[in-house]
Amino acid sequence: MSAQRACSVSELEQDTPLRVELDGIAISIVKDSDDEIHAIGDRCTHGDISLSEGFVEGKTLECWAHGSAFSLETGHPLNLPAYEPVPVFVVEIDGDDVLIDPTVTKEV
Repeated sequence: MSAQRACSVSELEQDTPLRVELDGIAISIVKDSDDEIHAIGDRCTHGDISLSEGFVEGKTLECWAHGSAFSLETGHPLNLPAYEPVPVFVVEIDGDDVLIDPTVTKEV
């Protein structure tokens, strides 16, 4: 499969996650405070909570329910109670389009 349009760059607000679904996979897209765009799996591995409802700080996305923070770059949890990582997807920018292939995750 190839990358598909997930949203436009102009739809993204800084430090505000946007939930999208591509081929049945929920993905949280974040433009961080450095204007870098990240895409990680939207489900917290601890409580099956939508991460796009969480809080962005620096290069992390924190689950609102139990406070586990995940690295936007690696998907690894940075604190308990989560101990399993979430997938991180490759992001491509084409003009104003954010492209993601939901079948390909980053090697971290």
